[in-house]
Amino acid sequence: MASLYSEAHRALQEEFGTTKLAVRLDEDWVHETVQPEEAAFIGSRDMFFLSTVDPDGMPTVSYKGGPTGFVKVLDGSTLVFPGFDGNGMFYSVGNIAGQAKVGLLFIDFETPHRIRVQGHASLLRDDPLMAEYTEAKYLVKVDVTKIWVNCPRYIHKYKKLEQNKYVPRPDRETPLAAWKRLDLAGDVISDEDKARVAKEGRLEVSEYEVLVARGEA
Repeated sequence: MASLYSEAHRALQEEFGTTKLAVRLDEDWVHETVQPEEAAFIGSRDMFFLSTVDPDGMPTVSYKGGPTGFVKVLDGSTLVFPGFDGNGMFYSVGNIAGQAKVGLLFIDFETPHRIRVQGHASLLRDDPLMAEYTEAKYLVKVDVTKIWVNCPRYIHKYKKLEQNKYVPRPDRETPLAAWKRLDLAGDVISDEDKARVAKEGRLEVSEYEVLVARGEA
């Protein structure tokens, strides 16, 4: 298995006296296939952080949330997760389509624990697994190249209060994103969303800011 480290990594390890520890982790801890306990942890999550890179190599990180278990471990080297309605930028997904390289960070904030995944991702538009996700627009398949459990030290403890109201569910219509009711978006959203705005009414920016401040947007 190729090393995680470049010459820059090794120089810092040497400078700070961590070379032996870094080699031990690289050779004995990082691995290439998803282990059963790792698959169980990933399958228990309702959020993760996704990193991608643009054509210039500039990284970006996005938060991905969904129902518990929305990231599925298909086998020891493959993960899949859905893409739901977003802001239309397709920024992370565009980076995946262009560069493919991804990093995923899964965290449990209640019982501190985390797993890091690296791999190459691709976009799936017509896959049978789409039927398992309410309102999925596409799927992202990740071919895992490296995975490892990360030390939970420094993870602050937080408790989940409730499921986000925008997570799609098969038993009800997903609420319209509040920002779609602003004038700045009114002429560029879909016809379906325009019809819903006409029914629910527009929002002033000041009203939207109040919703954001209350955590209700």
